[in-house]
Amino acid sequence: MGTMAVPPWLEPLLSTAFFTVCTTHGDAARGECNMYCLDCKGDAFCFYCRSSKHKDHQVIQIRRSSYHDVVRVTEIQKVLDISGVQTYVINSARVLFLNERPQPKSGKGVAHICEICGRSLLDPFRFCSLGCKLVGIKRNGNASFSLEAKNEVVVMDRTRRESISKEEEELREGSQQDIYPPTPPPPPSSARRRKGIPHRAPFGS
Repeated sequence: MGTMAVPPWLEPLLSTAFFTVCTTHGDAARGECNMYCLDCKGDAFCFYCRSSKHKDHQVIQIRRSSYHDVVRVTEIQKVLDISGVQTYVINSARVLFLNERPQPKSGKGVAHICEICGRSLLDPFRFCSLGCKLVGIKRNGNASFSLEAKNEVVVMDRTRRESISKEEEELREGSQQDIYPPTPPPPPSSARRRKGIPHRAPFGS
């Protein structure tokens, strides 16, 4: 497992408590701590702390969906390979969850489940959250957060390419039959005649 499989700020981010009231700007309208600095790897901070202490740093904003922390795909995909993680559209923004959300074991007939916690997923993804992907990387090493590596994508592309080439072969075989249609049977020697019309010999001169 390469050192870059997991960036150094990810585990601190996943264990950070967000949406606490900022000790400095608690009275302000935007005084809740929903920002995280990838450079400082410290605690969460608010909108006002960002402008004063983290002006030129790489900062992501955490949002909340039914008491769980989410991050917008557009923000996180710049710094992390999020392939394999289920995404959701909430308030018309595509997001993913930071940590697993415990769920009573999914019933039978659920098509897709998280490899790590077994949560049912909407789409054929491997993980329900960044936290579960992190566990998957540590446990199996067959995934990565590194944007340089993109291991999963290569593997996925390879299998996709194989299935596509198989389809192309089938199409090609099919198209050959279209190009050379089977020759129609020759018409019967006695051309069909309509009954009831007598055919007289032509008049002689």
